[in-house]
Amino acid sequence: MVARALMFQGTGSDVGKSLLVAGLARAFTQRGLRVRPFKPQNMSNNAAVTADGGEIGRAQALQARAARVPTSVHMNPVLLKPQSMIGAQIIVQGRVMGSAKAAEYQTLKAGLMPAVLDSFSRLRGEADIVLVEGAGSASEVNLRANDIANMGFAHAADVPVILIGDIDRGGVIASLVGTQAVLDAADAAMIQGFIVNKFRGDPALFADGMALIAARTGWAPLGLLPFLPEAAHLPAEDALALDHALPRNPGAKLRIAVPVLPRIANFDDLDPLIAEPAVEVIRVRPGQALPGDADLIILPGSKATIADLAALREAGFDVDIAAHVRRGGAVLGLCGGYQMLGRTIADPEGVEGPPGSVGGLGLLDVTTRLSGNKRLEPASGATCDGASFTGYEMHMGVTEGLDRERPFAVLADGSAEGATAANGRIFGTYVHGLFAENSQRGAWLARFAAGAPSVDYEARVDAALDALAAHIAAHIDLDVLLRIAR
Repeated sequence: MVARALMFQGTGSDVGKSLLVAGLARAFTQRGLRVRPFKPQNMSNNAAVTADGGEIGRAQALQARAARVPTSVHMNPVLLKPQSMIGAQIIVQGRVMGSAKAAEYQTLKAGLMPAVLDSFSRLRGEADIVLVEGAGSASEVNLRANDIANMGFAHAADVPVILIGDIDRGGVIASLVGTQAVLDAADAAMIQGFIVNKFRGDPALFADGMALIAARTGWAPLGLLPFLPEAAHLPAEDALALDHALPRNPGAKLRIAVPVLPRIANFDDLDPLIAEPAVEVIRVRPGQALPGDADLIILPGSKATIADLAALREAGFDVDIAAHVRRGGAVLGLCGGYQMLGRTIADPEGVEGPPGSVGGLGLLDVTTRLSGNKRLEPASGATCDGASFTGYEMHMGVTEGLDRERPFAVLADGSAEGATAANGRIFGTYVHGLFAENSQRGAWLARFAAGAPSVDYEARVDAALDALAAHIAAHIDLDVLLRIAR
Protein backbone atom coordinates (compact mmCIF):
# COMPACT_ATOMS: atom_id res chain seq x y z
CA MET A 1 0.00 0.00 0.00
CA VAL A 2 1.35 3.45 -0.95
CA ALA A 3 1.63 5.87 1.94
CA ARG A 4 -0.56 8.94 2.04
CA ALA A 5 1.09 12.32 1.61
CA LEU A 6 0.09 15.88 2.41
CA MET A 7 2.05 19.05 1.65
CA PHE A 8 2.12 22.25 3.69
CA GLN A 9 3.06 25.39 1.82
CA GLY A 10 3.15 28.93 3.19
CA THR A 11 2.25 32.43 2.10
CA GLY A 12 5.84 33.35 3.02
CA SER A 13 8.92 32.34 5.00
CA ASP A 14 8.69 31.99 8.79
CA VAL A 15 4.91 31.47 8.84
CA GLY A 16 5.31 28.30 10.92
CA LYS A 17 5.48 25.53 8.29
CA SER A 18 8.36 23.69 9.96
CA LEU A 19 6.83 23.63 13.42
CA LEU A 20 3.39 22.72 12.11
CA VAL A 21 4.86 19.70 10.34
CA ALA A 22 6.83 18.79 13.49
CA GLY A 23 3.69 19.01 15.65
CA LEU A 24 1.66 16.95 13.19
CA ALA A 25 4.48 14.39 12.99
CA ARG A 26 4.32 13.92 16.75
CA ALA A 27 0.49 13.92 16.80
CA PHE A 28 0.16 11.28 14.07
CA THR A 29 2.98 9.23 15.60
CA GLN A 30 1.09 9.23 18.90
CA ARG A 31 -1.86 7.78 16.96
CA GLY A 32 0.33 4.84 15.93
CA LEU A 33 1.03 5.93 12.36
CA ARG A 34 4.45 5.61 10.77
CA VAL A 35 5.32 9.19 9.85
CA ARG A 36 8.14 10.57 7.73
CA PRO A 37 8.89 14.28 7.21
CA PHE A 38 10.00 15.49 3.80
CA LYS A 39 11.15 18.81 2.39
CA PRO A 40 12.11 18.66 -1.30
CA GLN A 41 14.32 21.76 -1.21
CA ASN A 42 15.54 23.70 1.79
CA MET A 43 17.73 26.77 2.12
CA SER A 44 19.47 26.99 5.47
CA ASN A 45 22.91 27.08 7.03
CA ASN A 46 21.50 25.26 10.03
CA ALA A 47 22.08 21.62 9.15
CA ALA A 48 22.19 18.25 10.90
CA VAL A 49 24.26 15.13 10.32
CA THR A 50 21.98 12.21 9.48
CA ALA A 51 22.03 8.63 10.67
CA ASP A 52 22.96 7.55 7.12
CA GLY A 53 25.99 9.86 6.96
CA GLY A 54 24.83 12.96 5.10
CA GLU A 55 23.31 16.30 6.02
CA ILE A 56 19.84 17.80 5.97
CA GLY A 57 18.19 20.95 7.32
CA ARG A 58 17.81 21.17 11.10
CA ALA A 59 14.03 21.48 10.72
CA GLN A 60 13.79 18.05 9.13
CA ALA A 61 15.97 16.63 11.93
CA LEU A 62 13.52 18.08 14.47
CA GLN A 63 10.59 16.67 12.49
CA ALA A 64 12.24 13.24 12.45
CA ARG A 65 12.68 13.52 16.21
CA ALA A 66 8.99 14.39 16.48
CA ALA A 67 8.16 11.26 14.48
CA ARG A 68 10.57 9.25 16.66
CA VAL A 69 12.55 7.95 13.66
CA PRO A 70 16.21 8.23 12.66
CA THR A 71 17.17 11.07 10.34
CA SER A 72 17.82 10.32 6.68
CA VAL A 73 19.24 12.28 3.76
CA HIS A 74 16.01 11.48 1.91
CA MET A 75 14.03 13.72 4.28
CA ASN A 76 15.62 16.77 2.60
CA PRO A 77 17.15 15.71 -0.74
CA VAL A 78 18.15 19.23 -1.85
CA LEU A 79 19.74 21.55 0.70
CA LEU A 80 21.06 24.96 -0.32
CA LYS A 81 23.59 26.51 2.05
CA PRO A 82 24.13 30.21 1.28
CA GLN A 83 27.79 31.18 0.94
CA SER A 84 27.22 34.73 -0.32
CA MET A 85 24.39 37.13 -1.05
CA ILE A 86 23.90 35.53 -4.48
CA GLY A 87 25.35 32.00 -4.29
CA ALA A 88 24.99 28.77 -2.34
CA GLN A 89 26.50 25.34 -1.86
CA ILE A 90 24.20 22.63 -3.23
CA ILE A 91 23.75 19.44 -1.20
CA VAL A 92 21.94 16.59 -2.99
CA GLN A 93 20.84 13.55 -0.99
CA GLY A 94 23.24 14.50 1.76
CA ARG A 95 26.38 15.18 -0.28
CA VAL A 96 27.96 18.29 -1.77
CA MET A 97 27.21 18.51 -5.49
CA GLY A 98 28.84 21.90 -6.01
CA SER A 99 28.06 25.59 -5.76
CA ALA A 100 26.00 27.91 -7.91
CA LYS A 101 24.86 31.48 -8.06
CA ALA A 102 21.13 32.06 -7.72
CA ALA A 103 20.50 32.62 -11.44
CA GLU A 104 22.56 29.57 -12.38
CA TYR A 105 20.68 27.42 -9.86
CA GLN A 106 17.36 28.23 -11.53
CA THR A 107 18.58 26.39 -14.62
CA LEU A 108 19.88 23.46 -12.55
CA LYS A 109 16.63 22.79 -10.68
CA ALA A 110 14.96 20.68 -13.34
CA GLY A 111 17.83 18.21 -13.21
CA LEU A 112 17.34 17.75 -9.47
CA MET A 113 13.70 16.65 -9.65
CA PRO A 114 14.60 12.95 -10.23
CA ALA A 115 16.61 12.89 -6.97
CA VAL A 116 13.74 14.63 -5.16
CA LEU A 117 11.17 12.12 -6.41
CA ASP A 118 13.51 9.20 -5.66
CA SER A 119 13.88 10.33 -2.05
CA PHE A 120 10.14 10.91 -1.72
CA SER A 121 9.43 7.42 -3.08
CA ARG A 122 11.87 5.86 -0.61
CA LEU A 123 10.17 7.54 2.34
CA ARG A 124 6.73 6.60 1.07
CA GLY A 125 7.83 2.97 1.04
CA GLU A 126 8.44 2.97 4.79
CA ALA A 127 5.59 5.15 6.08
CA ASP A 128 1.84 5.40 6.52
CA ILE A 129 1.93 9.14 5.85
CA VAL A 130 4.58 11.54 4.54
CA LEU A 131 4.26 15.15 5.70
CA VAL A 132 5.80 17.44 3.10
CA GLU A 133 6.98 20.97 3.85
CA GLY A 134 7.24 23.56 1.11
CA ALA A 135 9.85 26.30 0.96
CA GLY A 136 9.45 30.06 1.14
CA SER A 137 6.22 31.25 -0.46
CA ALA A 138 3.77 29.41 -2.68
CA SER A 139 3.17 32.71 -4.49
CA GLU A 140 6.70 33.07 -5.90
CA VAL A 141 5.38 32.56 -9.41
CA ASN A 142 8.49 34.23 -10.81
CA LEU A 143 10.37 31.07 -9.76
CA ARG A 144 7.66 28.63 -10.89
CA ALA A 145 9.56 27.33 -13.93
CA ASN A 146 11.35 24.06 -13.03
CA ASP A 147 10.15 24.42 -9.41
CA ILE A 148 10.99 21.51 -7.13
CA ALA A 149 10.12 23.11 -3.78
CA ASN A 150 6.42 23.96 -3.93
CA MET A 151 3.84 23.52 -6.70
CA GLY A 152 6.31 21.90 -9.09
CA PHE A 153 6.80 19.09 -6.60
CA ALA A 154 3.12 18.92 -5.65
CA HIS A 155 2.19 18.31 -9.30
CA ALA A 156 5.05 15.91 -10.01
CA ALA A 157 4.24 13.75 -6.97
CA ASP A 158 0.45 14.39 -7.03
CA VAL A 159 0.36 15.59 -3.42
CA PRO A 160 -2.51 17.79 -2.17
CA VAL A 161 -1.56 21.08 -0.51
CA ILE A 162 -2.61 22.95 2.63
CA LEU A 163 -1.67 26.66 2.65
CA ILE A 164 -0.52 28.34 5.87
CA GLY A 165 -0.82 32.05 6.63
CA ASP A 166 0.66 33.91 9.61
CA ILE A 167 -1.75 36.37 11.20
CA ASP A 168 0.85 37.59 13.71
CA ARG A 169 2.74 39.52 11.00
CA GLY A 170 -0.46 41.14 9.71
CA GLY A 171 -2.21 41.05 6.34
CA VAL A 172 -3.13 37.37 6.50
CA ILE A 173 -6.36 37.80 4.52
CA ALA A 174 -4.51 39.58 1.73
CA SER A 175 -1.64 37.07 1.76
CA LEU A 176 -3.96 34.04 1.45
CA VAL A 177 -6.37 35.56 -1.05
CA GLY A 178 -3.45 37.14 -2.91
CA THR A 179 -1.71 33.79 -3.21
CA GLN A 180 -4.78 32.36 -4.92
CA ALA A 181 -4.92 35.40 -7.20
CA VAL A 182 -1.37 35.01 -8.55
CA LEU A 183 -1.30 31.22 -8.90
CA ASP A 184 -2.39 29.74 -12.18
CA ALA A 185 -5.60 27.71 -12.03
CA ALA A 186 -3.90 24.31 -12.01
CA ASP A 187 -1.65 25.24 -9.08
CA ALA A 188 -4.49 26.86 -7.13
CA ALA A 189 -6.52 23.67 -7.60
CA MET A 190 -3.85 21.69 -5.73
CA ILE A 191 -4.67 23.62 -2.55
CA GLN A 192 -7.39 21.85 -0.58
CA GLY A 193 -7.60 24.15 2.43
CA PHE A 194 -5.87 26.74 4.56
CA ILE A 195 -4.71 27.22 8.14
CA VAL A 196 -4.23 30.58 9.86
CA ASN A 197 -1.34 30.38 12.32
CA LYS A 198 -0.12 32.34 15.39
CA PHE A 199 -3.46 33.94 16.34
CA ARG A 200 -3.59 36.00 19.54
CA GLY A 201 -6.87 36.95 21.24
CA ASP A 202 -10.49 35.78 20.94
CA PRO A 203 -10.87 33.37 17.98
CA ALA A 204 -14.48 34.47 17.54
CA LEU A 205 -13.19 37.84 16.36
CA PHE A 206 -11.65 36.24 13.28
CA ALA A 207 -14.55 33.96 12.34
CA ASP A 208 -15.65 36.40 9.64
CA GLY A 209 -12.06 36.55 8.39
CA MET A 210 -11.90 32.78 7.97
CA ALA A 211 -15.23 32.81 6.15
CA LEU A 212 -14.11 35.63 3.86
CA ILE A 213 -10.92 33.81 2.88
CA ALA A 214 -12.88 30.63 2.19
CA ALA A 215 -15.41 32.51 0.07
CA ARG A 216 -12.77 34.34 -1.98
CA THR A 217 -10.57 31.29 -2.58
CA GLY A 218 -12.89 28.31 -2.50
CA TRP A 219 -10.47 26.60 -0.10
CA ALA A 220 -11.69 24.88 3.05
CA PRO A 221 -10.94 26.65 6.36
CA LEU A 222 -9.11 23.93 8.28
CA GLY A 223 -8.20 25.75 11.46
CA LEU A 224 -7.21 28.88 13.34
CA LEU A 225 -4.15 28.03 15.42
CA PRO A 226 -3.60 30.22 18.50
CA PHE A 227 -0.09 31.39 19.31
CA LEU A 228 1.74 28.76 21.39
CA PRO A 229 4.43 30.15 23.75
CA GLU A 230 6.02 26.69 24.17
CA ALA A 231 7.00 26.78 20.49
CA ALA A 232 9.83 29.10 21.54
CA HIS A 233 11.42 26.09 23.26
CA LEU A 234 12.02 24.42 19.89
CA PRO A 235 15.12 25.17 17.79
CA ALA A 236 14.61 27.60 14.92
CA GLU A 237 15.93 26.80 11.48
CA ASP A 238 15.47 30.03 9.58
CA ALA A 239 18.02 32.79 10.10
CA LEU A 240 15.02 35.14 10.33
CA ALA A 241 14.80 33.91 13.93
CA LEU A 242 18.00 35.84 14.63
CA ASP A 243 16.04 39.05 14.09
CA HIS A 244 13.93 38.28 17.15
CA ALA A 245 15.48 40.02 20.15
CA LEU A 246 16.51 37.85 23.08
CA PRO A 247 15.23 38.95 26.48
CA ARG A 248 17.64 40.91 28.64
CA ASN A 249 18.58 39.23 31.89
CA PRO A 250 20.08 41.78 34.31
CA GLY A 251 20.46 39.11 37.00
CA ALA A 252 22.52 36.77 34.82
CA LYS A 253 25.61 35.24 36.35
CA LEU A 254 27.13 34.45 32.95
CA ARG A 255 27.00 36.94 30.07
CA ILE A 256 27.87 35.59 26.63
CA ALA A 257 28.40 37.83 23.62
CA VAL A 258 27.91 36.36 20.13
CA PRO A 259 28.88 38.31 16.99
CA VAL A 260 26.22 37.71 14.32
CA LEU A 261 28.03 37.48 10.99
CA PRO A 262 26.45 37.33 7.52
CA ARG A 263 27.00 33.60 6.93
CA ILE A 264 26.38 32.33 10.46
CA ALA A 265 25.67 28.58 10.55
CA ASN A 266 24.27 26.15 13.10
CA PHE A 267 23.26 28.98 15.42
CA ASP A 268 21.01 26.55 17.31
CA ASP A 269 24.23 25.47 19.08
CA LEU A 270 23.45 28.34 21.47
CA ASP A 271 19.82 27.45 22.24
CA PRO A 272 20.59 25.39 25.37
CA LEU A 273 22.53 28.33 26.83
CA ILE A 274 19.73 30.76 25.96
CA ALA A 275 17.36 28.46 27.89
CA GLU A 276 19.34 28.80 31.13
CA PRO A 277 17.95 31.44 33.53
CA ALA A 278 21.45 32.19 34.90
CA VAL A 279 22.78 32.97 31.40
CA GLU A 280 22.30 36.00 29.18
CA VAL A 281 23.22 35.51 25.53
CA ILE A 282 23.67 38.81 23.70
CA ARG A 283 23.60 38.72 19.91
CA VAL A 284 25.70 41.59 18.55
CA ARG A 285 25.34 42.77 14.97
CA PRO A 286 27.78 44.88 12.95
CA GLY A 287 27.48 48.50 14.00
CA GLN A 288 27.37 47.56 17.67
CA ALA A 289 30.26 46.86 20.03
CA LEU A 290 30.76 43.61 21.87
CA PRO A 291 29.81 44.38 25.49
CA GLY A 292 32.79 45.02 27.72
CA ASP A 293 31.25 43.17 30.65
CA ALA A 294 30.81 39.86 28.80
CA ASP A 295 32.39 36.85 30.51
CA LEU A 296 32.60 34.75 27.35
CA ILE A 297 32.60 35.48 23.63
CA ILE A 298 31.41 32.66 21.37
CA LEU A 299 32.30 32.74 17.69
CA PRO A 300 29.69 30.45 16.08
CA GLY A 301 29.91 28.39 12.93
CA SER A 302 30.08 29.92 9.47
CA LYS A 303 29.28 28.70 5.97
CA ALA A 304 32.10 30.87 4.58
CA THR A 305 34.81 31.33 7.19
CA ILE A 306 37.11 33.64 5.25
CA ALA A 307 34.29 35.96 4.16
CA ASP A 308 32.85 36.07 7.69
CA LEU A 309 36.28 36.76 9.13
CA ALA A 310 36.53 39.77 6.82
CA ALA A 311 33.07 40.88 7.98
CA LEU A 312 34.16 40.46 11.60
CA ARG A 313 37.13 42.75 11.02
CA GLU A 314 35.09 45.26 9.08
CA ALA A 315 32.69 45.50 12.02
CA GLY A 316 35.59 46.08 14.44
CA PHE A 317 34.79 42.93 16.38
CA ASP A 318 38.45 41.86 16.21
CA VAL A 319 39.38 44.94 18.28
CA ASP A 320 36.61 44.17 20.78
CA ILE A 321 37.73 40.53 21.07
CA ALA A 322 41.37 41.53 21.64
CA ALA A 323 40.30 43.95 24.40
CA HIS A 324 38.12 41.24 25.94
CA VAL A 325 41.09 38.85 26.07
CA ARG A 326 43.34 41.53 27.60
CA ARG A 327 40.74 41.96 30.36
CA GLY A 328 40.97 38.25 31.12
CA GLY A 329 37.87 37.17 29.22
CA ALA A 330 37.35 33.77 27.63
CA VAL A 331 36.64 32.97 23.95
CA LEU A 332 35.17 29.82 22.43
CA GLY A 333 35.23 29.21 18.68
CA LEU A 334 32.79 26.67 17.22
CA CYS A 335 33.71 25.17 13.84
CA GLY A 336 34.18 28.21 11.57
CA GLY A 337 34.72 30.30 14.70
CA TYR A 338 37.49 27.88 15.72
CA GLN A 339 39.16 28.38 12.35
CA MET A 340 39.00 32.17 12.75
CA LEU A 341 40.84 31.98 16.09
CA GLY A 342 43.97 30.52 14.51
CA ARG A 343 46.98 32.16 12.88
CA THR A 344 46.03 31.53 9.22
CA ILE A 345 43.26 30.07 7.08
CA ALA A 346 44.44 28.73 3.73
CA ASP A 347 42.07 27.91 0.86
CA PRO A 348 44.39 26.60 -1.87
CA GLU A 349 41.58 24.84 -3.75
CA GLY A 350 39.24 27.83 -3.78
CA VAL A 351 36.60 26.02 -1.72
CA GLU A 352 35.07 29.27 -0.44
CA GLY A 353 36.18 31.68 -3.16
CA PRO A 354 39.39 32.67 -4.94
CA PRO A 355 42.34 30.50 -3.81
CA GLY A 356 44.55 32.14 -1.22
CA SER A 357 45.35 32.52 2.45
CA VAL A 358 44.36 35.04 5.13
CA GLY A 359 45.54 35.79 8.63
CA GLY A 360 43.32 34.73 11.48
CA LEU A 361 42.79 36.38 14.86
CA GLY A 362 45.96 34.73 16.21
CA LEU A 363 44.43 33.74 19.55
CA LEU A 364 45.16 30.05 19.01
CA ASP A 365 48.48 28.71 17.75
CA VAL A 366 46.89 26.67 14.96
CA THR A 367 46.49 26.93 11.19
CA THR A 368 43.61 25.70 9.02
CA ARG A 369 43.72 24.36 5.49
CA LEU A 370 40.32 24.23 3.77
CA SER A 371 39.61 21.41 1.34
CA GLY A 372 36.74 20.00 -0.67
CA ASN A 373 36.40 16.97 1.60
CA LYS A 374 33.55 17.50 4.05
CA ARG A 375 33.60 15.76 7.42
CA LEU A 376 30.11 14.65 8.48
CA GLU A 377 30.33 12.56 11.62
CA PRO A 378 28.55 12.09 14.94
CA ALA A 379 30.84 13.12 17.78
CA SER A 380 30.82 12.11 21.41
CA GLY A 381 33.35 12.08 24.22
CA ALA A 382 34.40 14.41 27.01
CA THR A 383 36.06 17.78 27.23
CA CYS A 384 39.31 17.86 29.11
CA ASP A 385 37.52 18.90 32.32
CA GLY A 386 35.75 15.51 32.24
CA ALA A 387 32.33 16.75 31.10
CA SER A 388 30.66 14.51 28.52
CA PHE A 389 29.00 15.60 25.29
CA THR A 390 27.22 14.17 22.28
CA GLY A 391 27.10 16.17 19.07
CA TYR A 392 28.35 16.11 15.50
CA GLU A 393 31.06 17.44 13.19
CA MET A 394 30.26 19.18 9.91
CA HIS A 395 33.17 21.03 8.35
CA MET A 396 35.53 21.37 5.41
CA GLY A 397 39.11 21.77 6.53
CA VAL A 398 41.85 20.45 8.79
CA THR A 399 43.31 22.41 11.69
CA GLU A 400 46.76 21.71 13.11
CA GLY A 401 49.29 23.46 15.38
CA LEU A 402 50.94 23.61 18.79
CA ASP A 403 47.74 24.40 20.69
CA ARG A 404 46.31 21.09 19.42
CA GLU A 405 48.69 19.54 21.96
CA ARG A 406 46.24 20.88 24.55
CA PRO A 407 43.06 19.42 23.02
CA PHE A 408 39.66 20.82 23.81
CA ALA A 409 38.21 17.32 24.07
CA VAL A 410 38.91 13.63 23.69
CA LEU A 411 36.49 11.79 21.40
CA ALA A 412 35.02 8.38 22.14
CA ASP A 413 37.61 6.70 19.89
CA GLY A 414 40.42 8.25 21.94
CA SER A 415 41.42 10.87 19.40
CA ALA A 416 42.17 14.46 20.41
CA GLU A 417 39.78 17.16 19.21
CA GLY A 418 40.08 20.94 19.13
CA ALA A 419 42.63 23.17 20.82
CA THR A 420 43.18 25.23 23.96
CA ALA A 421 45.50 28.22 24.29
CA ALA A 422 48.32 28.19 26.84
CA ASN A 423 46.45 30.78 28.94
CA GLY A 424 43.53 28.33 29.35
CA ARG A 425 40.97 30.92 28.23
CA ILE A 426 40.80 30.47 24.45
CA PHE A 427 39.14 27.31 23.10
CA GLY A 428 38.35 25.96 19.65
CA THR A 429 36.32 22.91 18.64
CA TYR A 430 34.67 21.42 15.57
CA VAL A 431 31.89 19.84 17.66
CA HIS A 432 28.37 21.16 17.15
CA GLY A 433 25.57 20.49 19.64
CA LEU A 434 28.03 20.77 22.50
CA PHE A 435 25.76 22.47 25.03
CA ALA A 436 22.68 20.27 24.65
CA GLU A 437 24.06 17.75 27.17
CA ASN A 438 23.44 18.86 30.75
CA SER A 439 26.86 17.81 32.05
CA GLN A 440 28.73 19.81 29.39
CA ARG A 441 26.58 22.88 29.85
CA GLY A 442 26.98 22.53 33.61
CA ALA A 443 30.77 22.54 33.25
CA TRP A 444 30.63 25.90 31.45
CA LEU A 445 28.30 27.34 34.07
CA ALA A 446 30.63 26.13 36.80
CA ARG A 447 33.65 27.66 35.05
CA PHE A 448 32.02 31.08 35.48
CA ALA A 449 30.49 30.43 38.91
CA ALA A 450 27.00 30.57 37.41
CA GLY A 451 25.60 27.62 39.35
CA ALA A 452 24.25 24.31 38.11
CA PRO A 453 22.06 23.80 35.03
CA SER A 454 18.41 24.37 35.82
CA VAL A 455 17.03 23.14 32.51
CA ASP A 456 17.07 19.62 31.07
CA TYR A 457 17.29 20.89 27.53
CA GLU A 458 16.62 17.66 25.65
CA ALA A 459 13.64 16.86 27.88
CA ARG A 460 12.33 20.38 27.34
CA VAL A 461 12.46 19.98 23.55
CA ASP A 462 10.56 16.71 23.75
CA ALA A 463 7.97 18.21 26.08
CA ALA A 464 7.54 21.13 23.68
CA LEU A 465 6.90 18.70 20.80
CA ASP A 466 4.23 16.97 22.88
CA ALA A 467 2.66 20.34 23.73
CA LEU A 468 2.73 21.37 20.07
CA ALA A 469 1.06 18.12 19.01
CA ALA A 470 -1.69 18.53 21.61
CA HIS A 471 -2.17 22.18 20.64
CA ILE A 472 -2.59 21.35 16.94
CA ALA A 473 -4.94 18.44 17.68
CA ALA A 474 -7.11 20.75 19.79
CA HIS A 475 -7.60 23.25 16.96
CA ILE A 476 -7.34 21.24 13.73
CA ASP A 477 -9.30 18.09 12.90
CA LEU A 478 -6.57 15.56 12.21
CA ASP A 479 -9.05 13.14 10.65
CA VAL A 480 -9.91 15.78 8.05
CA LEU A 481 -6.19 16.12 7.22
CA LEU A 482 -5.93 12.35 6.82
CA ARG A 483 -8.93 12.35 4.46
CA ILE A 484 -7.35 15.10 2.36
CA ALA A 485 -4.00 13.27 2.18
CA ARG A 486 -3.66 10.84 -0.71
